[in-house]
Amino acid sequence: MQAEYRAKPDSWANGCVRRHLRAPFSFPVKFHHLKAGMSWTSTGMSLDLSEGGFGALVNGNLRAGETLEVDLPLSVNNLQLIAIVRYSSDSGCGLEFLGLTPEERSQIVDLTTHRGLARTPRLAKLME
Repeated sequence: MQAEYRAKPDSWANGCVRRHLRAPFSFPVKFHHLKAGMSWTSTGMSLDLSEGGFGALVNGNLRAGETLEVDLPLSVNNLQLIAIVRYSSDSGCGLEFLGLTPEERSQIVDLTTHRGLARTPRLAKLME
């Protein structure tokens, strides 16, 4: 009998509940920063993924409220998305996607639900 993965929305200590289910998912991430006419790139590793955003460990500092372009290698082609940093600490950060197209949202939903497990070996291996 195969186990079915059913994520539950996370509850925070203050009683709030996330809007989207999160799935553990590890992939390299590139962050493109633009500030005051300067641009630079930093890197990190995701911890989880949902259609609303993702958690990550980052090489460098991200500031809450900072808006970034994010390269996510989720499909044959990398997704290039816009995200805002919702929190940042020494132990990681949380980013929320902004302005996803229906196609981008669909790709992410497929990866974070049971039907995406078979097509995504990295996620399937994590869920074993």
